[in-house]
Amino acid sequence: MESGESGTALGLLARHFGHTAFLPHQEEIIDSVLEGRDVLAVIATGGGKSLCYQLPAIMKGGLCVVVSPLISLMKDQVDSLVATGIRAACLHSALSGEERMQIEEDLRRGDVQILYLSPEKVSRHTFLTQLQKMNLSLFAVDEAHCISQWGHEFRPEYRRLGILKKMFPVVPVIALTATATPAVQSDIIRQLHLSHPRIVVGSFFRPNLAYAVVPKKDAYRQLCGIILRHRNDAGIVYCNSKRTVENLAKRLQRDGFSALPYHAGLPGGRRAEIQERFSKNGTLIIVATIAFGMGIDKPDVRYVVHYDLPQNLEHYYQETGRAGRDGKESECVLLYSRGDRRKVQFFLEKIEDGVERDLAYRRLGALIDYCEGSSCRMQAILSYFGERCPPCGICDACRNPREPFDGTEIAMLVIRCISELSSSFGVSYISDVLHGSRGKRIRERGDDQIPSWGRGHEYSREELQQYLHQLIRSGYLSVEGDRYPVVAITASGREVLEKGERVLLRRPGKGKGKKSVEVSDSSSARSSADQTLRLFQAGLTIREIARTRDITEEMVGAHLEELILSGAEITLDDLVTPEKQQRIRDAIREEGSDDLRTIRQRLGGRCSFTEIRLVRASMRRKVP
Repeated sequence: MESGESGTALGLLARHFGHTAFLPHQEEIIDSVLEGRDVLAVIATGGGKSLCYQLPAIMKGGLCVVVSPLISLMKDQVDSLVATGIRAACLHSALSGEERMQIEEDLRRGDVQILYLSPEKVSRHTFLTQLQKMNLSLFAVDEAHCISQWGHEFRPEYRRLGILKKMFPVVPVIALTATATPAVQSDIIRQLHLSHPRIVVGSFFRPNLAYAVVPKKDAYRQLCGIILRHRNDAGIVYCNSKRTVENLAKRLQRDGFSALPYHAGLPGGRRAEIQERFSKNGTLIIVATIAFGMGIDKPDVRYVVHYDLPQNLEHYYQETGRAGRDGKESECVLLYSRGDRRKVQFFLEKIEDGVERDLAYRRLGALIDYCEGSSCRMQAILSYFGERCPPCGICDACRNPREPFDGTEIAMLVIRCISELSSSFGVSYISDVLHGSRGKRIRERGDDQIPSWGRGHEYSREELQQYLHQLIRSGYLSVEGDRYPVVAITASGREVLEKGERVLLRRPGKGKGKKSVEVSDSSSARSSADQTLRLFQAGLTIREIARTRDITEEMVGAHLEELILSGAEITLDDLVTPEKQQRIRDAIREEGSDDLRTIRQRLGGRCSFTEIRLVRASMRRKVP
């Protein structure tokens, strides 16, 4: 190495960064950069993206230019690097003339190893001409999803970065982001003109994050409940408007909580002060808009609450990723109401570009599917990013699975109603007709005269809407259009009407339906577990019980766990081999935790979640 530091990558990692081993994918990415290859790295928040260009920069020598979107982020990175003995600097508009001249002089002398710049600065022709006179070793484009119009934070100034490969064809480029769907990844490569890049996509799976979606009914009370569960912990509460941020922070302060507001309307110095206080544990709760978060390196955020609906799953995943960066279990709660959906739609209507607006509506639709779904939250998020994973075991859907039931009658009621309507409509209109609404639109169109009108009056509108969404996700219905989505019947849906095909649905969360419905839903859980117990005592296996009852094996496992905890006479040897029992018990004791995901990882995946659940339950109740 001509002007870089000598020593192995691990040696320099320990000397400058204090680590003795690489995180997953870091070594692969660093080796590719050192070989001179272009790289696209998609690594989840907390996965150590910055090191992937910082370490090669000091090993290769010369100048590494880093494109970063925020001044605060640049300053934090520079301060951290200088503290470790690395010569780093950043050029930005907040510098004094004297400071700027000193940095430019250091650049000319070759005394800067890593230089941080905004995309506007680095893409100026005059500055690029100056860079041509320097010994460039690497370009790093941070938050690279900003370059893609399909990304969630598209910034036009990032589009001009394609000039880097044209003017510096032999200088490798590494593009880094925490969130990018396959379409965004392809767009990043195309816009930056990366040449045969090494593409490294890490797992988006965060086993320590417990996701939950909670119906938003008394939002402030619900938020206080979460905060009180974390009395001495740091947390972030995201809201969609500056006004909500200010009002909510004041209310929390009046009630004795240590909370501060953060939004783009605050002076830059005040924002920096709040961020600094939060990072150093001076303030436990930050109530913020999405302006807060990028570059936050606080490892012990124990909860992230979305008080309002986020714009899309990319935003949501990135914002919740600020929790639990130390690897300890943390909570991510989204307070959801369909009223919030209408607020988001109001802002989407203002998007002038038709393609961009339609894309925003599709993203919103994916988010609504996530909120109203009944399957594992982590699975739903990872599926959006093109990744598969087993059930996480700690989200609300995994901990409290909704039991399926024969919903054929409901499905036929819904599908028949759609076929009788005067035109094509959305979910809300269809549920209103089924519930028996005499709203103006319904009366004007004559849809209060169709045979299906009011046939679903025993269910609340919310319950009917949830059933409609389940039928959409199951393929019996489809949604057409992005801006004004309407529901259509699919071929599978028509077979339900024509052939009576059996449809399984899941009980929705409690709505505002009749009391008798709510009592039936809430009292069914124990009787269902008792049915499972009777079949188990008759000698059926978990798989046989699942097939007989037409429920999932995970649901059977949840019933058996509940039964063991309640003291039912269940012999564990009939469910888990003694050898596996011992391995699971040892893992729980050695780990000092009975978290399902942690234990399964320690066991190398050789035991199922259900097996771990049952052994864990037996240890808690000390049932043989």
